[in-house]
Amino acid sequence: MPKLKTKSAAAKRFKKTGTGKLKRMKAYKSHILTKKSAKTKRNLRKAAIVDSANEKTMKKILPYL
Repeated sequence: MPKLKTKSAAAKRFKKTGTGKLKRMKAYKSHILTKKSAKTKRNLRKAAIVDSANEKTMKKILPYL
């Protein structure tokens, strides 16, 4: 089998947890923050786990992560 290339953009955005799940940061935290409540912005700070529907695709994109 030849080596597989890791998608660089995905490698920058995802980290693997101890149990093998993929961790990601939430969207909508970069700009237009004035109209968002403090509670919304606080909840967007926390990391999230990649949904099970997308996990198979993400692991294909990140073969060595």
